[in-house]
Amino acid sequence: MSESLSAFQAAILGLIQGLTEFLPISSSGHLALVPLVSTWQDQGLAFDCMVHWGTLTAVIYYFRSDLAKMILGMGETIKKRDWTANRDGQMAWMIGLATIPVGIAGLALKDYIENDLRSVETIGIASIVFGLLLWAADKMGKRERGEQAWGIKDTMIVGLAQAVALIPGTSRSGITMTAALFLGYTREAAARFSFLLSIPVIFLAGGLKIKDWIEQPNQAASLDALLLGYVISAVSAYICIHYFLKFLDRVGMGPFVIYRIILGGVLLWMVW
Repeated sequence: MSESLSAFQAAILGLIQGLTEFLPISSSGHLALVPLVSTWQDQGLAFDCMVHWGTLTAVIYYFRSDLAKMILGMGETIKKRDWTANRDGQMAWMIGLATIPVGIAGLALKDYIENDLRSVETIGIASIVFGLLLWAADKMGKRERGEQAWGIKDTMIVGLAQAVALIPGTSRSGITMTAALFLGYTREAAARFSFLLSIPVIFLAGGLKIKDWIEQPNQAASLDALLLGYVISAVSAYICIHYFLKFLDRVGMGPFVIYRIILGGVLLWMVW
């Protein structure tokens, strides 16, 4: 068994997960990079699972009011046998349907992604390419459509785009916001839908990691390190969501695009 993660390492990794899960810069890419570009050991599936559950806790708590309305609304649509009977319930159904593509792709390509795509070169290229795509969407998108405009066609397009985020370095939040911006949604509407769409995805990803860990235990973290990673990822993710939505219209996507290009360039320089 690998040497246990220190409290410092657990705190840094939890912070990385919490800050990068919802910013358009790729959380999986950053977590994968740590053992690849440093002397730190791989944090292990148990730790990955805990920090993912931390970010899941944060997004659920932040959108708790919206989620309560969606659950009640879904109940009304079931009762009336009409999925359009309640707008909140309809949104819940659309988020569920939009999750199907990434679920299918994740199960079908899981081994290939983890064994063949988890490399510094892949993360570097994806960071630059999808960063430039985000910049184009932010500049070219009309940004006229609000949250009430979401329909089944648009949500499925964003859901299909989300499946592309299985490539390390792409960024799930980044690619879903890119698709929404190209469809003409405002930055806030794009971000809020991306965050709500993350809930079933993070839940499913966490479930898969639990399954893998049970089958092949490789816990490299003590219970204290797991709990520390969970708490820090949850708190930092909540703060990140709050301030990202608050300052998004003022800041735009430019700083994140610049960061992605610099990161990708440094990584490719290291490889080449």
